[in-house]
Amino acid sequence: MECGVSQIVNMLDAKTSLSKLVHDLETGGAQEFIIARNGRPAARLVPLLTVRADRGLRIGVAKGRFKVPDDIDKFGRELASLFQAG
Repeated sequence: MECGVSQIVNMLDAKTSLSKLVHDLETGGAQEFIIARNGRPAARLVPLLTVRADRGLRIGVAKGRFKVPDDIDKFGRELASLFQAG
């Protein structure tokens, strides 16, 4: 089964190879699959989240933009006790 931009897959093939189809969507091997019943398009299988590594969400995106004060945890114990007081 080749994975292109949009590929039509019949219902039986989709049922027997669902794990592979989902894997292809997750890894970028395919952008979508059209599932057909009796030769007619019935559903579209697409990735839930399409985040590319080079353009997507990144941890540390603000790194270096802010200076964290040395005494940032100065009131840490006091704050913790306020949350635990209730």
